Amino acid sequence: MPELPEVETTKNGIAPHLLSVAVEKIVIRQSILRWPITPELPSRMESQVIRSVSRRGKYIGIHTDVGTMIVHLGMSGSLYLVDKKTEALFHDHVDIVLTSGKCLRYTDPRRFGSILWTEEDWLQHPLICSLGPEPLTDEFNVSYLSAKAKSRKKPIKTFIMDSKIVVGVGNIYANEALFKSGIRPDRHAGRISEKRLALLVENIKSVLSDAISQGGTTLKDFVGGDGKPGYFKQALSVYGRAGLPCTRCQKELIESRLGQRSTVYCSHCQR
Repeated sequence: MPELPEVETTKNGIAPHLLSVAVEKIVIRQSILRWPITPELPSRMESQVIRSVSRRGKYIGIHTDVGTMIVHLGMSGSLYLVDKKTEALFHDHVDIVLTSGKCLRYTDPRRFGSILWTEEDWLQHPLICSLGPEPLTDEFNVSYLSAKAKSRKKPIKTFIMDSKIVVGVGNIYANEALFKSGIRPDRHAGRISEKRLALLVENIKSVLSDAISQGGTTLKDFVGGDGKPGYFKQALSVYGRAGLPCTRCQKELIESRLGQRSTVYCSHCQR
């Protein structure tokens, strides 16, 4: 699944090609995604100039003077630019054709993503308004995380993956940040000292920042907004390495399941 670095990479890749450019037309080949595409999207967005592109959690907002198109990439979606004459393939469900001659194409083999339209403040949309703080902002700090974790028995990995606690810490990066912090993923969130939580906050920020700077993680079919794959997979310490030696102590890495997600850790280095 595209996580925060992949979504940020996509946003950064498409934004320069969209700003101050008008939408010529919208072609919808498949309207049934996780939710049906908002029916009035083409009539409201066509002829509008794109003013800005932003991200909140794993949602991308493409803003015009009259409203915002909200895009979520789901499990396997991608949003990238092609020439408007490029032939669409089977899973290319939506084209935002631009007056520049480019086309912003939405591809989603599993159709778990979404494309919605709102004419209100997009940050107040029901899917977005209850999200926790962005992990790379000052709002996400040890005081905040410690207060949220107090007395919680939820495993720390599941806890930091809860988008109401903090957005964008998906499975890959939760595994990596916990390893770097020396914290077992199944330890109760409320039983971790403030000192160790401070280290976890620091490592969540550094892991996500490094992934963004390297263009996201190449897993299965993810590509960024420029159509190119990410490269952070090369730097993964635990995710996808079950049964291999720990990069620190050489002990075999263990794989378990937490919240239905693959969890890899070192029983020696993580306590």
